[in-house]
Amino acid sequence: MKLIILAAGQGTRLRPMTDDRPKCLVPLAGKTLLDRQLAAWRACGVTDVAVVTGYRAEMLAGRGVHCCRNEHYERTNMVASLFCADAEMREAADRGQDLLIGYGDVVFEPRIARNLLAASDPIAVLVDSGWRGLWKLRMDDPLRDAETLKLTPDGYIRELGLKPSSYADIEGQYMGLLKVRADAITAMCDAYRRLRCDPNLYMTAFLQHLIDTGWRVRAVPVEHGWLEVDSLDDLHRYEAMWMTGDLRALCDLEWANVHRD
Repeated sequence: MKLIILAAGQGTRLRPMTDDRPKCLVPLAGKTLLDRQLAAWRACGVTDVAVVTGYRAEMLAGRGVHCCRNEHYERTNMVASLFCADAEMREAADRGQDLLIGYGDVVFEPRIARNLLAASDPIAVLVDSGWRGLWKLRMDDPLRDAETLKLTPDGYIRELGLKPSSYADIEGQYMGLLKVRADAITAMCDAYRRLRCDPNLYMTAFLQHLIDTGWRVRAVPVEHGWLEVDSLDDLHRYEAMWMTGDLRALCDLEWANVHRD
């Protein structure tokens, strides 16, 4: 199994925490986001890890992971970062390794990762069907920030990443964690190369392109067990709730208790 963590961005909404470090090295409850994510993957037996770096890339050297640099991180987005690790993906395909892709600003429990590892479809995406509790914590109007995610009756994604008109358009939220089966990696890379891509292409837009061109993208439903740390407000809320033990109650994170860690 090969894991690629996308961690090139500056994390401007986490300033001043990111003035001197990349977003994935911001601490949450005493450990960096990267350390928490790596610990979850290691608990699932995933140890072959590449990190796509950009902003303050030098700080990620010597951490036991392969580093691939996105030289244009200031003007590109997640998909461009992913394909900076093209050699890592091709190597995984050649070795018959499934490919895991994760964003550098999420933390999660190993049980969440195991659900994704168990998926057998060419592409599988973790989807939080209990997303509204976390969104209500982070913002006054969850619908304003959420994106569409619509499923077929047999559990495949048919639409994601658009602006919803109502909660009926949202059967879950994309979590930034996905898996590509080994025998589908090359075809996915080729599909990207056939596009004349906007350098700011979002991963959800790329997944929608694959769906629209005939790919079946499996939704792997979970409830809770993860956090996205996107802003300073997010971080402050999580830290405060961690101190009282409320974070564990809301998000079902095993470590999220003041008496642990």
